[in-house]
Amino acid sequence: MKRTSLGLAVLTIAGLTFTVTSTATASAASADPGPETCRQGYVWREARVSDLVCVKPETRTRVAADNAVRHSRWTMGAFGPRTCVAPYVWREAFAGDDVCVTTRQRALTAKDNSLGARRKVLAKMWITRYTIGPRDHGDGTASTTSTDSIARLKLNGSHYNFGQVKVAIRWSHNDKLYWHGSVNATGHSGHAGGSFGFKTGKFDCSAPGKAPNAYAYAYDTQSGRFSARVPVRVGCKVL
Repeated sequence: MKRTSLGLAVLTIAGLTFTVTSTATASAASADPGPETCRQGYVWREARVSDLVCVKPETRTRVAADNAVRHSRWTMGAFGPRTCVAPYVWREAFAGDDVCVTTRQRALTAKDNSLGARRKVLAKMWITRYTIGPRDHGDGTASTTSTDSIARLKLNGSHYNFGQVKVAIRWSHNDKLYWHGSVNATGHSGHAGGSFGFKTGKFDCSAPGKAPNAYAYAYDTQSGRFSARVPVRVGCKVL
């Protein structure tokens, strides 16, 4: 990995190049837009400046229009000077949101609030293990090898954009690439956004008293969002 005079580094994974601020952590990349990034097809609602709930573009347009005419929908009444003129009701996009909208808009706002996290590129990743089963030869016989029972690493993720996700494992001591791959994140029941499960073929070398010596992570190519680093132990010799 090439170091520059500005203390930046250029990281290349399977033809994808992006800039990181330190050789020690790809997850802290300057290109990473952060956890409030919406999945493709969604935008921030912005019912107020700090409202980062992810919604469809047409919803944000509707919210802006309601905000623009809010004064015309208030009257003095049971709830003070901001009582809604019938048949409008408070939107309640957030605590204290007294912009008046239709009952349908308030219901849609509540639904958007409940689905907000599922629409973000949270780039979650976790690791499971797997072993290789006997190989069926198609003639009633099957065979195994001496390493089939040794656990291998499977990288799993959810809350990505639908499409390509780059995955990699790097050594902790020098940040050099140990392994990399690419997977297509798609929809799976029980997981939000694009999700995946990628069998790396690499042995899980964890053992009592053996600390992790590497880390795995994923990169959402559409948003530029990185997952957190997940510690692993790799590189053990298998006879």
